[in-house]
Amino acid sequence: MKHFNVKGMTCSACSTRVEKAVSSIEGVKECSVNLLTNSMAVDTELPDEEIMAAVSKAGYEASKKGSKSKEKKDNENDNISSIKKRLISSSVFLLGLMYFSMGYNMFLFPVPGFFDGNYIGLSLLQLVLSGIVLIINQKFFINGVKSLINKSPSMDTLVALGSGISYIYSLITVFMMSQSQLQNDIGATAHYFHNLYFESAAMILVLISVGKLLEEISKGKTTSAINNLMKMSPKNTVVLRGEKKVSIPTEEVKVSDIFFVKPGEQISVDGIIIEGSTTVDESVLTGESIPIDKNAGSNISAGTMNQTGYIKCKAKKVGEDTTLSQIIKIVQEATSAKPPIARVADKISGIFVPAIIAIAVVTFGIWMFISSDIGYALERGISVLVISCPCALGLATPVAIMVGNGVAAKNGILFKTAQSLENTGKCKYVILDKTGTITSGKPKVTDIIPKGRYSKEDLLQTALSLESKSEHPLAVAIINEAEKSGLQPKEVRGFKALSGNGVRAEFDKRVLLGGSIKFISKNIEVDSDLMKEANRLSTEGKTPMLFSEDENIVGLIAVADTVKSDSKDGIEELRKMNINTVMLTGDNENTARYIGSQIGIDNIKAEVSPIDKERVVREYKEKDRTIMVGDGINDAPALTSADIGIALGAGTDVAIDSADIVLTKSNLRDVPAAIRISKATLTNIYQNLFWAFFYNILAIPIAAGVFVSFGLTLNPMIGALAMSLSSFCVVINALRLNLYNPFKTRKTGDKTDNKDNNKIIKTGEEKMKKIIKIEGMMCPHCEANVKRNLENINGVEEVKVSHKTGSAEITSKDKLENTLVKEIIENIGYKVTDIKEV
Repeated sequence: MKHFNVKGMTCSACSTRVEKAVSSIEGVKECSVNLLTNSMAVDTELPDEEIMAAVSKAGYEASKKGSKSKEKKDNENDNISSIKKRLISSSVFLLGLMYFSMGYNMFLFPVPGFFDGNYIGLSLLQLVLSGIVLIINQKFFINGVKSLINKSPSMDTLVALGSGISYIYSLITVFMMSQSQLQNDIGATAHYFHNLYFESAAMILVLISVGKLLEEISKGKTTSAINNLMKMSPKNTVVLRGEKKVSIPTEEVKVSDIFFVKPGEQISVDGIIIEGSTTVDESVLTGESIPIDKNAGSNISAGTMNQTGYIKCKAKKVGEDTTLSQIIKIVQEATSAKPPIARVADKISGIFVPAIIAIAVVTFGIWMFISSDIGYALERGISVLVISCPCALGLATPVAIMVGNGVAAKNGILFKTAQSLENTGKCKYVILDKTGTITSGKPKVTDIIPKGRYSKEDLLQTALSLESKSEHPLAVAIINEAEKSGLQPKEVRGFKALSGNGVRAEFDKRVLLGGSIKFISKNIEVDSDLMKEANRLSTEGKTPMLFSEDENIVGLIAVADTVKSDSKDGIEELRKMNINTVMLTGDNENTARYIGSQIGIDNIKAEVSPIDKERVVREYKEKDRTIMVGDGINDAPALTSADIGIALGAGTDVAIDSADIVLTKSNLRDVPAAIRISKATLTNIYQNLFWAFFYNILAIPIAAGVFVSFGLTLNPMIGALAMSLSSFCVVINALRLNLYNPFKTRKTGDKTDNKDNNKIIKTGEEKMKKIIKIEGMMCPHCEANVKRNLENINGVEEVKVSHKTGSAEITSKDKLENTLVKEIIENIGYKVTDIKEV
């Protein structure tokens, strides 16, 4: 996709003209023109010169879009500055003109003796002053005539016709007045003087300029989210050159360069920390306000803020390859594309201006026939020309899309296309892959059950010593759990991975065995109680492993891919929005139902192979619009097949490329948030389109004099003001989206229907409190980290944490499992020593 800047567009008729001109070229697959950003995206292999020539032939100017934000910002500033200069200079002459026309005629303002009663002198002065205003605002006439010659009349054509006809009519009237003066016909001279429209000709241009200035300023605010992202990367970076640290422009940093970041500085490129530790504020990318701890080996991203430590890093991605640049690119492409709803407005805009010119001519003819008063008939025709507003139609959709995308990006939700932003809110089914989406995708120890004389520590120590030489994912989970308890592996001899899911080693002349129930039971007798416990854990989707020492069972450790803390909240919010949820998993029916019961999923599809995922999505698409949420390579076909594919930012590149939306925080609560943003944006578009249509449908008949018998009419100056404010109102309405909070859920009643167990769970009747003793918290940042994670637990209403006392207090509306609380705290690097209910 190639991107161009387009100059000279003033309304939707202009953008439609450019789009048609480029789309008609053979070899252009798709063309989308954005009036809001004065930009054009073209899908073609043709040379840039050929595209720009087509735009030029249509009467506009195109240039290749640069990669830097400064170019766009300079264009915006130049445009606003140009309008300001025109407006100020025009206003000075307009004030003089209004003084000698309306001021003298209506309010009897004093004038120099030479002009008092001198109609010819006053008329010539008005002619000169208004002529100067027309020359200052010649852009309207140049653009208007150009578009008329190119058979694509625009808003500038309407303004030029309205102002130009007023001026020419007044010029002819001055000539007629001079003839009456020569004939000493004072009555006729006075009549002609009171029918001059010089002030209308000038006032129309000034008022339109006022509206354009307000519109440009407001349009600049709609792109603030993207502009703020563009400012995130610092201009210079300190890198290592030989043995010296030197500061160079960020665009000169190359992959594998060593660079340094001080506390309080923004990180310039994507990289990996090779020395030092710090905390990094990643809110610009993820929307998450709590800083993240980073150490040697941690990845860092451009645009994020280094807060506490001095770090030495190695560049991995630079320039347009950084995460920040990719986010900016996705948002820009989404805002440059047109959603389906914009097509209706485009079709109307294409015929709008010619239709208005025709209506103005008919209005003039009818009033000439009815009243024979050319002045009044001309006033009605000019009013129709200047009150009609194609701009409001053209801006209705792009401004809402731009602001909606900005709100989403600030919250870590990236819509890749405008079509996905429009359609997401219309979906009725959300299908979620289990592994890595609902669950963490990484096995964790969930249960430690020692046997006989052995303690939990003995069991963990035995398991750690055995599994420390294994690279199996389940072994990694046991190693991580043991390390949290401060255990170190003991050196074993003769380690072997045996067929049948087991390992064997020797320590201090004792034989250690570890593995599945089937493997251990072949070598050692396992009592029935332990077998029952293992079977129970298996039905809960956990993998039980037994460990033995010689002929003695040391105990059982269960490992499972645990449900993420945000999954239940996200799915609960979807259900409150009356959206059906479906979980896809390769697990057996019992395991799938157990996991489904934990999170409150509506429908479960168990034993689904990766190949079958796409088939299931197609089945649900036949019922209604469908969203697929996934993170893996095997989810890519299903993501592509769904109406809307949502990929988690932590997922594979293939999944992200296949998706329509990317959630940078990999949080399932962002799925309902994305749906809410889509609905809010679509509602805003409908409001804008309603206003644009309603305004024109109401204003044009009033300007034409249809309701004159009721005393309802408009003169050209009021019409010009109304036209200016109509597009301004559309932009201001779109800016309201910036105040929208996609995570604010509507209030629900005291009862929640749980479809999984067909019970009504009453909430709010009793509060539960727990006091947790925690080791490892050293500072307020640790407090914030623990508090944030505990607040994510479903049902938690209040959390108080103190690193000084080493404790946390949780208030919840439902009973919380101690194992869940402990797991969440220990997963972020702290140790729970005690949990008490108050």
